[in-house]
Order: sequence, then C-alpha cells, then structure tokens
Amino acid sequence: MSVVALLLVLSAAIAHAIWNIVAHGASRSGIPFLWWGSVFATVLWVGVIPFTGGFGTGDFAGFTLGILVSAVLHVCYMLVLQRGYARGELSTVYATARGSGPLLTVCVAILILGEQPSWLALSGVGLVLLGVVAFGIIGRRPAIPARLGGSRAKASEHAAGIGDGRGGEDGRTHAKRWSRLIDPAIGYGLLTGAAIAAYTIWDAYAVNTLSIAPVAFMVGCTAAEIPFFTAALLRRGRTGAAGLGVELRTNWRRLLVFGIFSPLSYILVLTAVTMAPLSLVAPMREVSVVLVGLYGAWRFRESRPVLRILAALVVVAGVLLIGL
Repeated sequence: MSVVALLLVLSAAIAHAIWNIVAHGASRSGIPFLWWGSVFATVLWVGVIPFTGGFGTGDFAGFTLGILVSAVLHVCYMLVLQRGYARGELSTVYATARGSGPLLTVCVAILILGEQPSWLALSGVGLVLLGVVAFGIIGRRPAIPARLGGSRAKASEHAAGIGDGRGGEDGRTHAKRWSRLIDPAIGYGLLTGAAIAAYTIWDAYAVNTLSIAPVAFMVGCTAAEIPFFTAALLRRGRTGAAGLGVELRTNWRRLLVFGIFSPLSYILVLTAVTMAPLSLVAPMREVSVVLVGLYGAWRFRESRPVLRILAALVVVAGVLLIGL
C-alpha cells in the first residue's frame, strides 16, 4: 500500500471514530437523528462535488444503480448500528461490527471473488475472530442465579419477567433466557458487520468499475437515504414530525459534526480504494476500533476497561496482519 493510501485510511479511521462517538451519544433519538444526519451530510458536501472530479467518468445508469443499491445497504447499516448502540455498550457494539466486517469481506473475497490471501493474512483473520469473541465475553453481564432463595428469587424472577407467575414457562421466558445467553450488543454488532461487508464490496465496485467519483457517490447515497428515513417518520404521524423539530433544536451540534465526519470518513476510504486493493484498505481502516474503545472505557467507565483495550488491540493486530 502506498504512503498516500495509508494516510488516507488512517485519517478515515479517525473521522470514523469521531462520528461513531457522536452517533452513540444520540442513539436514543433514532430515525429523527438519521434523517437530519442525511440532510446535513448532503447539504454540507454537495458543493464539494465540482472540485473533486464531478460525477466521475461513468454513465448515468451506472451512477443511479450504484447510488440506489448503496443507499439501501447504508440505511440497513445505520438502522442496525443505531439499534445496537441503544441496546449495548459502545465498545462492544463498535468493535464487534468493525471486527466482523473485514472478516466477512475476506471470506467473500476468497469464496466468491477468487482472491488468495497469504497464511499471514489468514492468521490475521483468526486474531480478528479472537478479539471479537473476547469483546463478547468481556461485555456480558452475569446472569441471575437460578436459586436466590425463597420469595426473593420469585420476586426477582417476576421483576425480570421470567416465568408466568405459576412456575410455568411461555415463549417470552425462553426469549429472555436466550437474551441473557446471547449479548444483544454482539448480535447487533455482527449484523452491522454483515452490512459493512456488503456495502464495502459494492461501493468499491461502484467507484472502480462504474467509475463514480467518491464525493459525488457519497453525496448521492446520503441524498437517496432521505426518502427511506422520511417513510419511517411518516409511519409515526405527527409524532415523527414533532421529533424532527426537537432533534434539530437539541442535537444540531452533533448533527453538524456527524454531517461533516461521517461522509468524510467514507470518502477517504473510497479514494484509497482507487489507489490500493480492497483487501488491504478494508482491514486497515479498523484501527478506529482502538480509538473508540479507548474513548468508551474512559468516558462511560465501561466494565473491565483494560481487558477491552487489550481485546481491541487484538482486533487491530489481526486487521493489520490481513493488510500485510
């Protein structure tokens, strides 16, 4: 990988960590934040298009196809990510997503695209998997013991929604027990990772094969996301419209940061993809895991910060090996 491409990817990692931290702070806002985020990103970056290669050298049909498919994938990614941030701890959701994303990308590259990574790269895949599993174990909360003694146990079970009050079990009981066995943060992180792999592979195809300029591609995607989020708001009726006003008044600073750094992080990655192989760029950008992990451990006093940082370093070591 060239020095320029490496600097682009590292800069993208910093920008990506910044906007993820901002998104986590507004995770409970949900669709209103995502709607405004797409609007801010489109308005702030549309004026940059003429100075960054215009719309590219591809035709209009390819431009439209690339944007629409990517918009759907990015909407799925944002919805799952926001849901994960609302349900789980920042470091666990983020590192699981960013660890599993390149892992899935490598698998697709091997099985479908025909790439043949070295044993060193495959060792990196193993380290990524190890780091992701470690984050899952670290982030899990201890389950309530089956027997706490007499009425106290029954009261605890009733408060937690366990059982039907008569000693029997129903479907919700099984669901709650499974939710304690499988950390929701890990589940949402893996779903986010799948979305990351999907849009990473498609977007690399869009800028390289369909010849769409990175900035124009990103602006087109954010603009195409607005109708999806608008439809989600319309389903809420007046509540959705009122939520937009409240969101703008209370979170306009976060939206401004999001609108700048979210597109910037991916524009830098898309530019790097035009200079270096995707199999190198996709893993190298995951150094942002360390940045977010450090922030989460410091700012939110998340459990076992030292172990979280060590697990994040394992993930980063793995993605670096993949990139060698």
